[in-house]
Amino acid sequence: MLQDDVRAVLAAYEPELVAIRRDIHQHPEIGFEETRTAALVAGKLREWGLEVTEGIARTGVVATLKGTRPGQRAIGLRADLDALYIQEVPGRAHGSTVPGKMHACGHDGHTTMLLGAARYLAEHRDFGGTVQFIFQPAEEGMGGGRKMVEEGLFERFPVDSVYGMHNAPGVPVGAFMTRTGPFLAASDSWSVTFHGTGGHGGAGAHLATDVTIAVSHFILALQTIVSRNVRAIDTAVVSVGSIIGGDAGSPNIIPAKMVVGGTSRCYSEDVRDLMERRLRELAQAQAAAFGCTAEVIYDRRYPPLTTHAEQTAVSVQAAAALVGADKVDANAPPITGSEDFAFMLNARPGSFIMIGNGWAKDGSFHNVHTPGYDFNDEIITLGAAYWVSLVHAELASA
Repeated sequence: MLQDDVRAVLAAYEPELVAIRRDIHQHPEIGFEETRTAALVAGKLREWGLEVTEGIARTGVVATLKGTRPGQRAIGLRADLDALYIQEVPGRAHGSTVPGKMHACGHDGHTTMLLGAARYLAEHRDFGGTVQFIFQPAEEGMGGGRKMVEEGLFERFPVDSVYGMHNAPGVPVGAFMTRTGPFLAASDSWSVTFHGTGGHGGAGAHLATDVTIAVSHFILALQTIVSRNVRAIDTAVVSVGSIIGGDAGSPNIIPAKMVVGGTSRCYSEDVRDLMERRLRELAQAQAAAFGCTAEVIYDRRYPPLTTHAEQTAVSVQAAAALVGADKVDANAPPITGSEDFAFMLNARPGSFIMIGNGWAKDGSFHNVHTPGYDFNDEIITLGAAYWVSLVHAELASA
């Protein structure tokens, strides 16, 4: 079937798909709590005739669909379900009804695009093999992708390759971006607790071991990890996100404990090892230099998202069949955001693509993870068509 015909069919679904997206947006659920969203997804998939399994990684859903043509290969298509702890800007007719929570990353749209593709493919099974539609919980920092893999996702629902997609605010509608190799960064969190004796800041400062001095030198020393330890041709980021210590009501007291926390980003395990080692060394050295001690916690959260060449070529082909090769950037720059789809790509070969979410008429846009962000309903059927095109490319559909 021609791609124009696919998009024409999907356009007929658009009012229902927009309604689904906005319903999910109005009822945001945090990771591993997506019970309403998962039930909505499972219900629609069953209504359209797919075989559905619920309760994977607590709130995950997988739907299986077999084509009518000969073929033994299987592919996985993944979307994410969860929202964020962010208070949405007021005034939207479809705004969040849950105070302090909103779909600020577009997972409502990702879920809806994959649902649209599932409906189309259930009605047009002219492909050879099996599609596993994977609706993953808890992408936002909770590792739902890792939990699905650990619970035997690909043993229960075998695939030869797996694919993901994310919207990109500020990228034109109709444009796609991907790359082969490291695409999104590893995301690690760390904290260092400095211990000293503390003391009176006016009458007994000379008697104290002062954690504030150790912390200050540590924060400055952190900047040498990227500037002097990581190779200049490698990309890495170390940022401090919190400093906790003392009491505003007692400015004359030197605290006995301070905690510094932050994030680290990079694209390789070697650089990751280096960053953790140097952070530990610097914390211990600065603490010792000022008579204090330091306890370091380094939490390796998401690995680098690394795409595979063969599957990335297929994803580029699928996108180009929809919008033309000139609108598909196959060598996009790496992104220092992170994605727990990386766990699935570490388990099976696959790829990840960004779809343009566009901008407002004045050229402005709200980035993900901000109160003003909203998924662009204009790209729902385009995203669904990409998934259909990918299935046709991977499973040799006519």
